[in-house]
Amino acid sequence: MRIIHTSDWHLGQYFYGKSRAAEHQAFMAWLLEQITLHQVDALIVAGDIFDTGTPPSYARALYNQFIVQIQHTGCKLVILGGNHDSVSTLSESRELLACLHTTVIPGAFDRVSEHVMPLHNRQGEVGAILCGLPFLRPRDIVLSESGESSSDKQHKPGEAISQLYQGCFAHATELNTSLPKPVPIVATGHLTTVGASTSESVRDIYIGSLDAFNANLFPAADYIALGHIHRAQVVAKSEHIRYSGSPIALSFDELTSQNEAQKSVFLVEFVDTKLAQVTPLMVPMFQAMQVLKGDLDSIAQQLSTFEDKHATEQTTWLSIEVSQQDYLSDLQSRIADMSQEKAVEVLQLKRAKSQRQQHIKQLDNETLSELSVNDVFARRLAQEQFESEAQQAQLSRIKQRFSQVVSEVEAEMLNQDSAASHILHESINAKREQEGQAS
Repeated sequence: MRIIHTSDWHLGQYFYGKSRAAEHQAFMAWLLEQITLHQVDALIVAGDIFDTGTPPSYARALYNQFIVQIQHTGCKLVILGGNHDSVSTLSESRELLACLHTTVIPGAFDRVSEHVMPLHNRQGEVGAILCGLPFLRPRDIVLSESGESSSDKQHKPGEAISQLYQGCFAHATELNTSLPKPVPIVATGHLTTVGASTSESVRDIYIGSLDAFNANLFPAADYIALGHIHRAQVVAKSEHIRYSGSPIALSFDELTSQNEAQKSVFLVEFVDTKLAQVTPLMVPMFQAMQVLKGDLDSIAQQLSTFEDKHATEQTTWLSIEVSQQDYLSDLQSRIADMSQEKAVEVLQLKRAKSQRQQHIKQLDNETLSELSVNDVFARRLAQEQFESEAQQAQLSRIKQRFSQVVSEVEAEMLNQDSAASHILHESINAKREQEGQAS
């Protein structure tokens, strides 16, 4: 039995205003080639097939096109809902796609048995049993009860997820005993596990108060295919528990030090009932992306190595992090002048974090009592970038609004002080009158 594990396609994503449609289409064509080349029996997409709950029409078209094209490979398709996916959007075509050898599990079902199903190989035999769990929303698994302590509420989501996994695994084990010969059990999930390495494009998800699931609570499945984390990785040093990662880089920080995305899908092979091997199939980079770091001279030198835009049709998307701020006021225009003749597009321009951190470190010994309200506000603004005309206009509005708020607060405090002084004065006079009457 051969399975390809992938996740986090995020069809419909716009990357700093750039569509990823061409990259996704190229990835799908490449993936279909891999399915045919390796004679894959089932493809599992472990959540976040779309980037939003209301994907654009072209993203839906890519989705439907892929489902039609995979029919020619003889490979079964399983799609799990993720935290970016809309349950209703995935559900609307679920029954129709079932006629095309495609199983869609958009959200939690009412019965555990609905999450457990056989996966057939190319010979039509049951090659594995799937415990298909999508992203689990709090309302799907947790019910509030009166009298619960904060500790009970904190532990309840993790226990509920664990119980659901164990229930699915128990049902799969029972189904396995009814087969002529046992087959491997594969589980899925779309969640954050303890210790997983995230990236900027990963949205924090909480199930109730749970921010990360303990991998020790997973059932004893032969392979656990996870989604949500965009970096491919092994979980808890267990070779059979893995995140496949996203097939294309969804943020610049997902690029490696060699400025290559190094994205992959996992080819999972079973022999009899045992996991034989997991092979990363490296996904080509369909859109060139790079991160440039250094001072302005270094950035200029790095930009000079790119081809002129008239000499090539391929454009590289850039993130530039400048470590030297001598020309902060016109940094954006300087970078634009350096790059305008090169086959690049600067999608992100920022200053080095180390500078902000060093500046903050220098202020560690200061206390609020040493600073005025305006000092604190100015220090906070200094940590942001306001370089373009629109950003400068925004900065002006922020400063104006801040001055108004400070003035309103000061006026209110002055009125309160005046009222308190008046009350105190009346109290003193009343006391004096009482003392005079007593004497």
